[in-house]
Amino acid sequence: MINQPTVDSLIRKLGSQEEPVSRYALCVVVAKRTRQIIDNLHGQGLFECPDKNKEITEACLEIESGKVSYTKD
Repeated sequence: MINQPTVDSLIRKLGSQEEPVSRYALCVVVAKRTRQIIDNLHGQGLFECPDKNKEITEACLEIESGKVSYTKD
């Protein structure tokens, strides 16, 4: 379980004031981005992130920094 960034802060980052993102949507976005990170690492012949963070933590940090966004289809 990660403590930072918090789930509430990630929900605020992904959604907007008018259209908040659900916890389920957050889980889907984090899971998809984590899978992309893992696939990218394996494509480079690596089996863990260079900075020793877990892949899911990297995905959450990317959401918090604004590198990953969510659009409703």
